[in-house]
Amino acid sequence: MNDVEKFLAHAVALERDAARRYEDLAASMATDGNAELRAFFARMAHFSRLHLAEAQARAGWRTLPELSADEFEWPDGIPPETAEWAGVDPMMAPTDALALALDSERRGHAFYAAIAAISPDAEVRALAGEFAAEEAQHVAELEKLAAAAAR
Repeated sequence: MNDVEKFLAHAVALERDAARRYEDLAASMATDGNAELRAFFARMAHFSRLHLAEAQARAGWRTLPELSADEFEWPDGIPPETAEWAGVDPMMAPTDALALALDSERRGHAFYAAIAAISPDAEVRALAGEFAAEEAQHVAELEKLAAAAAR
């Protein structure tokens, strides 16, 4: 990806979807009665909304393209952080919810990291690197929670 506006349009879409999915997981954990994970997923939804606002702010004076579903350049043709989310339900086990979120964050990180590594545009590489670093923090946090939940 070699266009800043197109990259930011992808980031906006990815973070908007991630926030929605974390809200779904928070609701699932509320149904399960797991207040700790409900709060964690609500916090992750908040972080995704912050990343969304950051992507929108980075656009600044630029006009982001309104891409149709087939114009996005997602790996495997679907947004990386929503790839496996069809399995969210109110009765989801906490370990399954954490595994789903961890897989999602790893995909998001890989998406941004790949763009940071291969984009011919220096500004896109820099932005993608920043977003990849944020996703790496989410991955690390989820890995710790998932390991603790597995014990």
